[in-house]
Amino acid sequence: MPAAAIVTIILAGLIVLALAFYLTWVVVILHRVEDTLGKVTFGVRAIAHRTDPINTTVAEMNANLHAVADALEGIVEKASTPAAVR
Repeated sequence: MPAAAIVTIILAGLIVLALAFYLTWVVVILHRVEDTLGKVTFGVRAIAHRTDPINTTVAEMNANLHAVADALEGIVEKASTPAAVR
């Protein structure tokens, strides 16, 4: 076998080894990212679970604020009408 063929085979083998190394490194990095994303997802779900009672409280407050807003609008209407019309 000629020397050029041997060198070509060796270089192709080195390229394959380099690609295998980098692909393995990418797999390791992706596993780390997956672990981190799992922790973030767990944290977000925990926050959502802990803040769930706030929805009912805000709905109750909003209902009360609608009554206050209606009362204030009535006061503004009474105050803005001229004294002769009253």
